[in-house]
Amino acid sequence: MPKPKVLSTRALFPAARKILDADCDVEYMTGDVRPSREDVLRRVKDKEALVCLLTDKVNDELLRNAPKLRVVANVAVGFDNIDVPACTKRGVVATNTPGVLDETTADFAWTLMMAVARRIGEGEALARSGKWTGWDLDQLVGADVWGKTLGIVGFGRIGRAMARRASGFQMRVLYTDAQRVAEDVEQSLHAEFRDFDSLLAESDYVSVHVPLTPETHGMFSSPKFFRMKRTAFFINTSRGAVVDEAGLVAALEAGKIAGAGLDVYENEPFILPGLKRPNVVLAPHIASASLETRTKMACIAAENVTALFRGQRPPNMLNPEVLNGK
Repeated sequence: MPKPKVLSTRALFPAARKILDADCDVEYMTGDVRPSREDVLRRVKDKEALVCLLTDKVNDELLRNAPKLRVVANVAVGFDNIDVPACTKRGVVATNTPGVLDETTADFAWTLMMAVARRIGEGEALARSGKWTGWDLDQLVGADVWGKTLGIVGFGRIGRAMARRASGFQMRVLYTDAQRVAEDVEQSLHAEFRDFDSLLAESDYVSVHVPLTPETHGMFSSPKFFRMKRTAFFINTSRGAVVDEAGLVAALEAGKIAGAGLDVYENEPFILPGLKRPNVVLAPHIASASLETRTKMACIAAENVTALFRGQRPPNMLNPEVLNGK
């Protein structure tokens, strides 16, 4: 019996390839340049599964072009690149990779927070420039992190991982979310609930950990930044489109906030020129980019594919109703 045909829009790590290759006939798109949309559409036509990244749009156009497709495996937790209702309508299972990158992403959000507070980007540039003249009392003085107030917007797995780290820095932790968490969770994490505006007004550091949905799109607009302390820092490792970047630039230019640490952008890979400021630390969407975590993500995506073809329910389905009763 022939193996099911799979298209992977990237080469993947060896451990994930081993999982896929055991059960499937896989075409891997390789090379340093991101594959074009036209190439993906051409190659997916006869495939039964697609392994893709958050930069690959799985919409009605792609689904129409792939009539044999049975499963889409996103190598990511977020799935705003996938039109899940369109997949469901066509009987295509959509999957993601939840739970695997929580700690790594929290580590990186903390890295951005420390870097912007202590002006690491400016200091590193000075050290490399050959213009450093030695220690001075007020040279590149920044802000403390320990003992300050951390405001966490989105209190899911990553937000709670941030709260756990804050305890080691003796920080006061505030959080806001669509729903308040159970009292025992608040107590265990020493976290206090606030409405959105109150959190912005009270926090020294605001770290964002919400998914991109119609409700969160553009939730950080100019008025929200202007509610923050002038000494506060804004950190985003969620999705760029939760921020109105023009509003963030306006707040930075007006000195309404002290700085920002960003890993994601509104129109990636384009970065608004106004964000390229000394008091903004910029990273190229690498919050989950440890070898261990990215390998696990790819392996989970591979397992989502192979489970379906083995007659099992993929462990991370976004639309389980597709297989209800099967």
